[in-house]
Amino acid sequence: MKALNTFWFFMIILFVIFITVYISQATGYYDYQQHRQVELTNEKIKQFEEDVKEGKVINVKNYLDDSAKTYHNGISKLGLRFSKTVSASAKKGLNKVFKFLEVLLKD
Repeated sequence: MKALNTFWFFMIILFVIFITVYISQATGYYDYQQHRQVELTNEKIKQFEEDVKEGKVINVKNYLDDSAKTYHNGISKLGLRFSKTVSASAKKGLNKVFKFLEVLLKD
């Protein structure tokens, strides 16, 4: 009975995630984010053109938007190590299972 409740709990969570993603797509949230990025780029182009007209020293770093977020921290590194360990263990386990099955099938 508990497994059935757990199953339905995860199904409800997946459904909520699906509805959230669907609504964000339907309301144009992604398109709005892309539009904001284009506007930022257009502003930087205008700033560059003005600086060229005024004869200012041009440095490319002044016109690039370096807003890339990094999510590297202790928890993400730990998660990555855990994921790699689980993957390696699963691979070794599956290789052993297939070798065992191969031995059984040869006999």
